Amino acid sequence: MSTLSVPPVPLSPRDDAMQLHRAFKGLGCDTSAVINILAHRDATQRAYIEQEYRTMYSEELSKRLASELHGNLEAAVLLWMHDPAVRDATIIRQSLTPISYNPPIRDLEGATEVICSRTPSQLQYLKQVYHSMFGVHLEHDIEVNTSGDHKKILLAYISISRYEGLEVNREMAEKDAKFLYKKGEKKLGTDEKAFVHIFSERSWAHLAAVSSYYHDMYGHSLKKAVKNETSGDFAHALLTIIECAVNPGKYFAKVLYKAMKGMGTSDARLIRVIVTRTEIDMQYIKVEYSKKYNKTLNDAVHSETSGHYRAFLLSLLGPNL
Repeated sequence: MSTLSVPPVPLSPRDDAMQLHRAFKGLGCDTSAVINILAHRDATQRAYIEQEYRTMYSEELSKRLASELHGNLEAAVLLWMHDPAVRDATIIRQSLTPISYNPPIRDLEGATEVICSRTPSQLQYLKQVYHSMFGVHLEHDIEVNTSGDHKKILLAYISISRYEGLEVNREMAEKDAKFLYKKGEKKLGTDEKAFVHIFSERSWAHLAAVSSYYHDMYGHSLKKAVKNETSGDFAHALLTIIECAVNPGKYFAKVLYKAMKGMGTSDARLIRVIVTRTEIDMQYIKVEYSKKYNKTLNDAVHSETSGHYRAFLLSLLGPNL
């Protein structure tokens, strides 16, 4: 459920484009005006505004925003302006592309999170968008920039067409729970291939049932078993899949909590989750956050951010619970 609040009678995209152009003119940008418009328009409205702006001023709105805004606010607004599939492709590409150090460093968290929390139909469309944007197949970038079991689960997850409905074969789910126990906690060493097979080929509804059976039969969650039996990026991929299958709101609440926990804030993580989930299930994430951490998500974001950047994120989050 979205937290985005759009005006009951929105202005025309042409009026919005004119107001944005006005906000950019003169000395300094009227950042508040930019936020008040863009943080209260849905994906379709934002696309129309971009279209109108290009037509009226022969300039890309995204380029103008990049020159007028700075830092975390710029990163958040530019990501927000994208169509959801383009946004996902951008996050994955940035996450897979090594940062220029010697040896090069990759931050694979974003790519893993996006891939393992999307539906099969979203992933099929994402692959098309990725190829048209970057001229290379997503499979190729995963092949080149990841390794081991992490690579295997990502490649399997984007290539297998899973069932997206809610029906579950209970007998098969129980069988899968026993199979995972046998190939994981029951034996010395883990058969990672078995985990890749079940996690990449089963629907979310089925995996939620497997998780439930696992708990009933072995006294603890499948999530705990994954933590005990796997590590690193591979564990992150499996945990993202199983947690999104069971309760995506709770999963993303935890990611946000970790982004703001301790000294300093992981703004990349904060921006990624808030911007990508606002129009999908942010209301549920906010409820889960309050339940688990005894603090509202709005209050947490308010205390960890400042200025226009804070104002933009809070606008996307909507009213405090």
